[in-house]
Order: sequence, then C-alpha cells, then structure tokens
Amino acid sequence: MLLQNFYTLDDLALADENLALAKITLNKDHDIFKGHFPGNPITPGVCMMQIIKEISSSIIQSPLRMTQSKNIKFLAIINPEKNPQLELLLNFNHLDPNNFSVSAQVSFADTCALKIQAQYVKLAQ
Repeated sequence: MLLQNFYTLDDLALADENLALAKITLNKDHDIFKGHFPGNPITPGVCMMQIIKEISSSIIQSPLRMTQSKNIKFLAIINPEKNPQLELLLNFNHLDPNNFSVSAQVSFADTCALKIQAQYVKLAQ
C-alpha cells in the first residue's frame, strides 16, 4: 500500500473473472487531508487512482504499472468526513496474459464520483 492507513478495504466480491465490487472506508484523519485541504478535506484524484490500482493488483495477484489512461472523469468531490465509505466497481478486460484494461467507477451513496478507463501491465514479482 503506497499510502499507509489511507483507506481500509472492507469487502471485495468477485462476480466473475472480469467483474469485482470493492467497498472501502477512507481514513478521514490521514495526514494527506490536513494539506488537501485544511478545514475542507478533499480526496485527491491521484489517490483514488492509486486505490484502483492497488485493488486491481490484489485481484490480479501481481504488482501493476499503469501504461495508459484513456478517460478519467472526476464527477463529484469525495469529502472523507461526509462520505468515508466508497464503492468501487471494477470491470476487467484481459488483452493478453500480461496486459489488461480496467473500467472503474467510484461512488458513494447514489453519487458517481469517478470514472476511469486505464490499461495496466503486470510487473515481475
């Protein structure tokens, strides 16, 4: 985990080899929120992208590196004090044994906060 204690993975359900649903809880007291931004914490988009990569890595059971992102849409602010519980829907498309794409959606309550389409490559372990 790149950001220690930034979030907790509460649940990870695999519908099949191509679809997963993860539930996480953000740590509203993490140091990153003290600087982003004091009194009005906002989850950095790059941190959400890292979480998607980490969860994908645990599903694929291999370290990963993002090689391409085709589409990233930040649709709502994620305030960890108001909405610490998030759901991540991950849809995998295996391009070959070492490369795959992920279409991910991050949401809280009935609000979609982030959509991303990215490609990853498996790294040697």
